[in-house]
Amino acid sequence: MAEKLNVELREDFGKGASRRLRAQSRVPAVLYGHGEDPIHLSLPGHETALAARNPNALLELELAGGEKHLALIKEIQRHPLKRSLNHLDLITVRKGEKVEVEIPVVLIGEPVAPSAAFVDLQTLTLSVDALNVPEQVEVSVEGAEDGYQLFAGDVTLPGDSELVTDAEILVVSVALPRVEEEPAEGEAAEGETAEGESTEESAEEE
Repeated sequence: MAEKLNVELREDFGKGASRRLRAQSRVPAVLYGHGEDPIHLSLPGHETALAARNPNALLELELAGGEKHLALIKEIQRHPLKRSLNHLDLITVRKGEKVEVEIPVVLIGEPVAPSAAFVDLQTLTLSVDALNVPEQVEVSVEGAEDGYQLFAGDVTLPGDSELVTDAEILVVSVALPRVEEEPAEGEAAEGETAEGESTEESAEEE
């Protein structure tokens, strides 16, 4: 279901105009797509921030005159410290249209102990229905043992999604946790003695 946002056309541009908008708790944005001229918009800050928590959220943008656009978030620019929204790039989508999106990989289940599961590829690029973008790709590691590997081409995709990512790329692996070995007490003592002797020898030579 689309997130509905009441938006306004933006007539002032530049860094100063953008700062003034953000001071009013609004977010500057640009809507692209289908060969049309870009539309510069002002979005409500709080509602947009909530919608942007899902980077692939479908947005229904409604202008004051009743004109509506369906859009997906293409790129989010955030404040480097506050992490608040600085600017959004949006793309227009239509019913029946396919779009390529990055979908996060999420593990479910537990491997056989003491093995641990590792996500080697955080997202998969999928071609999906623009109006039905999945939030995540679930990969089960229930009962998987050390040495288990799952490649992109073997992942079960949601709905009628199509894989764009290279099918040979490793997505998930299961392995025993690495344990760093500490040097034995005897070895440490020998090393210290050898170091001490070499120091004394140097002193004698001087």
